Amino acid sequence: MKVLIDLIHPANIHYFKNFIFSSKDKGHKIIITARDKDVLQKLLKEYELSYHTMGKGIIGKGASGKMLYLIYAFFLMFFYLLKYRPQIVLSFGSTPCAIASFLLRIPHIAFEDTEHAKLNRKLYVPFTKLIATPSCFYEEIGKKHFRFKGYMELFYLHPKRFKPDETILEKLNVKKGESYILFRFVSWGAFHDIGQKGIDTDEKIKLVEYFRKKYKIFISSEGELPESLKKFQLKVPSIQLHNVLAFSKLYIGEGGTMASEAAMLGIPSVYVNSLPLMGYLKDCRDCGLLHHLSDFRDVINVSEKILTRDDYVSFYTDSRKKLLENKIDPTALLEWLIENYPQSKNILLKNPDYQMRFK
Repeated sequence: MKVLIDLIHPANIHYFKNFIFSSKDKGHKIIITARDKDVLQKLLKEYELSYHTMGKGIIGKGASGKMLYLIYAFFLMFFYLLKYRPQIVLSFGSTPCAIASFLLRIPHIAFEDTEHAKLNRKLYVPFTKLIATPSCFYEEIGKKHFRFKGYMELFYLHPKRFKPDETILEKLNVKKGESYILFRFVSWGAFHDIGQKGIDTDEKIKLVEYFRKKYKIFISSEGELPESLKKFQLKVPSIQLHNVLAFSKLYIGEGGTMASEAAMLGIPSVYVNSLPLMGYLKDCRDCGLLHHLSDFRDVINVSEKILTRDDYVSFYTDSRKKLLENKIDPTALLEWLIENYPQSKNILLKNPDYQMRFK
């Protein structure tokens, strides 16, 4: 079987990496196309996966630059589909992928968990055979919509798929008993980021200067850091980031994906973003693992309350158990879905509880 997977964000390679490796082991051919977004192509190289580049996601500036890119990416995707003729195309809501595969009569399966990306859904959903979202996704997509009992982050952080590696502490030069905080700053370049905000440069500096007095600090950033913060930037390979997160005391950042990743690992987070919470982040909040702030004002106070809890370990351990209760292993579901398509699609749409075989 030949499967083409289009990756548009660094998180996407984590979603599909276990499927890619297991499919290759079974003798299937996997073709990867990847946008030049943040550390995505760097991750692919670290995983030793070959790929075809899809450009940077924008041609020019603003919304018009993004639309021009979609046109460019459509023609490029059409070329790759003609060249490789895959039997199935897989993506995380890729519009060029959906339209090109539709025109060539190749089924496109999309995963999705971003409720506020409404414009993107209007563009790709009509051309997609199946749209799979976490069960907490609060938008209705229609008859092709399947809800799985899990989160996108469980594709790679499910307890069956990920065991934190303590050797990362030595690489970080973290001593036994020493606590550290992980910060994540984003570039604010997506369609749904227009008009939104998180933490400005002065606020980033203020946060780091405050917490460095008691904790070791590490920063992951999509954009260029101010000179005074560069010494805190993570210097481990990108594929080690989840190990760094797993042993942190607290996550503070603008990135919703990493806030959710922290929750899957039982690490509390302070998520600073003016966007409304998506369904999967609401689940993390409701289990006590995520605190959402729309601006900088209360970040220090909320963070201090988390860090000084007397029941820190027991509370967040129990919160993680609550979050992951009755969730499936989505990678196992995806393997079965692709290998048994289209019968598998029909089974899931008619009987969603069939998925519980993949716990």
